[in-house]
Amino acid sequence: MDKYTGKRLDGRYEIHELIGSGGMALVYRAYDEIDDRTVAIKILKDEFLGNDEFIRRFKNESKAIAVLSHPNIVKVFDVSFGDRIQYIVEEYIDGITLKEYLDQQKEIKWKEAIHFTIQILRALQHAHEKGIVHRDIKPQNIMLLQDGTIKVTDFGIARFSRSETRTMTDKAIGSVHYIAPEQARGDLTDEKADIYSVGVMLYEMITGQLPFEADSAVSVAIMQLQADPKPPKEINPGIPDGLEEITLKAMQKNPVQRYQSAAEMLRDIEEFRRNPSIRFQYKYFIDEKPTKYIDAINTVRGAEQPVYNDNYEYEEEPVRNPKKKKKSTASLVISGIAAAFVIVAIGFGLAALFHSCNSSANDVPLPNFVGKTYDEVKSDPQYKNFKFVTETKNDTTQKAGIILSQNPPAGTMVKPDTEVTLTINAGGKMVTIPDLTKNTQDEAISILKQLNLTYEILPVEDTNVIKGYVQNTDPPAGTQVSEGTKVSVYVSTGGKTEKVAVPAVIDETLEAAKKDILAAGLVVGKITTKDDTNKAKDIVIETSPLPGVQVAKGSSVSIIVSSGKKSEKTIEIYVHLPKNVTHDINLKVYLGNELQTEKTVNPSYNDVCPLTFTGSSGQKKLTIQLDGNKYQVYTLDFSEGTFKQEESYPYTENNSSSESVSGPITPAD
Repeated sequence: MDKYTGKRLDGRYEIHELIGSGGMALVYRAYDEIDDRTVAIKILKDEFLGNDEFIRRFKNESKAIAVLSHPNIVKVFDVSFGDRIQYIVEEYIDGITLKEYLDQQKEIKWKEAIHFTIQILRALQHAHEKGIVHRDIKPQNIMLLQDGTIKVTDFGIARFSRSETRTMTDKAIGSVHYIAPEQARGDLTDEKADIYSVGVMLYEMITGQLPFEADSAVSVAIMQLQADPKPPKEINPGIPDGLEEITLKAMQKNPVQRYQSAAEMLRDIEEFRRNPSIRFQYKYFIDEKPTKYIDAINTVRGAEQPVYNDNYEYEEEPVRNPKKKKKSTASLVISGIAAAFVIVAIGFGLAALFHSCNSSANDVPLPNFVGKTYDEVKSDPQYKNFKFVTETKNDTTQKAGIILSQNPPAGTMVKPDTEVTLTINAGGKMVTIPDLTKNTQDEAISILKQLNLTYEILPVEDTNVIKGYVQNTDPPAGTQVSEGTKVSVYVSTGGKTEKVAVPAVIDETLEAAKKDILAAGLVVGKITTKDDTNKAKDIVIETSPLPGVQVAKGSSVSIIVSSGKKSEKTIEIYVHLPKNVTHDINLKVYLGNELQTEKTVNPSYNDVCPLTFTGSSGQKKLTIQLDGNKYQVYTLDFSEGTFKQEESYPYTENNSSSESVSGPITPAD
């Protein structure tokens, strides 16, 4: 048994068992005796306790992550920074890591991968908006619940480990597969580093394998810097094009060419979910000339993988501190190996360029697309490698959607991935809307279809038009419109339906209200209850529709009745701790004369202590003590869900002489 299992921390947390061990901390399942809940406690390993710089950063980061509140982020309940132990108390998650899930499943369906990725991005969007970058996004730090909910954990601890580890060893292999190129170089990073890591995880989920694998962490880091990943569709052909494009855009080596935020990546994923056949046609600069672009997908597919050479110059982030820092051993090793590979790659590149200038064996004759519809061309697999750019033109002699012309023209010898501009007919020929007032609904639909017009059916009451016949159209008969125009067709429902008024049953009993509603020729609909009405149980407080509203006979009337209960209300108090105090303070909270909470706080870490109380009715006195002395007194009104501060006292530090004379203070004092 380790030294913490079976012990109690700060007289509050009873540690039950060790459930995990990371590079920086041990994780335990524990029971919080004050709040009556199971928690996870992350205790910093002993070897880091003597490092003042790490402890300072650990405190600052813990303070930052405590402000995160999102359903997809593990909650932080409490922190403690003592001389002999430092820990973070988190929400206990009864689940497995995404890493464990992927190991079990090997490969998951892309829809499931999208479900997980959306939740991870929403968590990161919240964190990034708070100014917090995770910097260690990987499946090991993603928890998966049984209902498919994702929880992102380990915010802030991994980001500081780099200052302690100057070489990239095999211990880093769990993270190095997911770090962004700028992290591997040791540059300053921002939220786009997290986007890259999400892209790697998405790649792993949809293909069943990592994009870069090698025998050592250094080799993987070099691949992160220099190599292009194999396109996901080459590994799993069932992946939609749009999802492949999203994945590879998130994994762009240059941060400028990645998604610039989690929200931006979420927008593309949501668009892909609505239309899985979408293609985004992302393009990126390949040199400094503004007119020269490269297609993200087709370039990777159409060429052999370069040997650790990505063929562009990185855009470095601005250095915030002009003071020069000594480069780490890892940076020197990576830079040296990268330089060697660049020299080799230049040789290969020149050879490849010479070869390409003397070969056109891959050219193909461009097919004739004129006369086909754009949908036909896009859905034909034999044209999948062409990159289509569309323009529109009105031609009343042709149907809408027909391709009128193409550039380059048909028969031209081109590369299989050539860009082709298609001019598509947006108008179609003009037709005259006929008079449909003597036709039934079905007859009108048939006539409109023959004219290549679309339609919508709208019912309308009209005693002068036989039920089921057309009353009118919009646009009206005789109007000239182009093919494809939508026509609103108003169809008569016959004479007016008999209507009755909803009876006034508010303040009646439920049984009496039911009788009145039925007597009016209406039907009793859904019955729901409501708290905090100040009405007796089963008294009607509202109906839908409201009393007096005219509705069709036989309509349903929903009823809302009083439950006769007061709802439980939550009151939050934010205790502002004394300023200029740097040591630990004992805080006690009494509700009435009962001790509710006792904890150790330190104003130098966090000068605000949030407290939450619940109740359904009545008033209670809240007393807050610091180091045994009365500090603040409130009146909590649970009937209204409000509070009022009654008393406030300055903080006074206890000493041995004063305690021996006065003794501890109780709320009654």
